[in-house]
Amino acid sequence: FDKIVISPGPGHPNSSGICINLVKNYYKTIPILGICLGHQIIGAAFGSIIKRAKIIMHGKLSKIYHNGSNLFRKIPKNFYATRYHSLIIDKKTLDKNFEISAITDDNIIMAINHIKYPLYGIQFHPESIKTNFGNVIFKNFLKIK
Repeated sequence: FDKIVISPGPGHPNSSGICINLVKNYYKTIPILGICLGHQIIGAAFGSIIKRAKIIMHGKLSKIYHNGSNLFRKIPKNFYATRYHSLIIDKKTLDKNFEISAITDDNIIMAINHIKYPLYGIQFHPESIKTNFGNVIFKNFLKIK
């Protein structure tokens, strides 16, 4: 395989079976995209605290602001995305080898990427029909080597 996508799912990253070890073992050699729980798994794999969100977001739209990193090429600087989650990465504990590549109005991390390796996490759901430019995010990921 030449890409890994860690999909959304219920639960906590610490209960995700082999997923944390998968990230630790392959992030340097195979592009990885984590979506929702997958995003949280990436954070947990690098020591971030995964905490309860102040507001549970199930099927709610949020305006997303991004920095133009690889996943967000050809996407307007802000767009709407669908969120389904009750957990978030604690910004204060994000590993120094990651940059925050997207946030919400209230400064919640919506996307991260490793500064050296092709490792990306997205808290929102690009696969949701209500997310603008979700298909572009997937196309951008598929172009990453």
